[in-house]
Amino acid sequence: MQALLIIDVQNAMFSGENGAGPLNGWAVVARIKNLIANARAAQVPVFYIQHDGGTGDEFDKHGPGFAFVSDIAPEPGDSVTVKKRNSGFYDTDLDQKLKAAGVDSLVICGMQTEYCVDATVRSAFDRHYRVTVVADAHTTFDSQILPAATIIAHTQHIWNGRFARLKLAADVSFGA
Repeated sequence: MQALLIIDVQNAMFSGENGAGPLNGWAVVARIKNLIANARAAQVPVFYIQHDGGTGDEFDKHGPGFAFVSDIAPEPGDSVTVKKRNSGFYDTDLDQKLKAAGVDSLVICGMQTEYCVDATVRSAFDRHYRVTVVADAHTTFDSQILPAATIIAHTQHIWNGRFARLKLAADVSFGA
């Protein structure tokens, strides 16, 4: 069974504390919103991962940055896993939740490409999930040495055919 897994699309990513904002951030959010609608229409479960950076961090669970971007916020019945490290699997019950739901195939999107998305993709692969990364529904920020587009292209090159297959959002079909 498939599941849609949304990683760290939280207010802190769009608050300005990270500089200019993520590359094509709002377009990525719009694609994720469509993926959610398509998954729900096919009765495919939607799982969310939410980062808690700890007291004083922009992702502090008691601060405004912790909340999901409202356009893609979870609905009743969606599973939310809070994590404190990059991988959504590390020291969480995500794997148990997925197994309990009969999930063996993940469609992954979210933020940030080279951190939490990458760590979760590799961890899912290590746990024998079939992984599809939505190539135009994850993003990141420019770093001090590389532009975001280069980070994304490099990370996708590493994933493709090794840890995951890549699909554009328009080509993702749920329940098939």
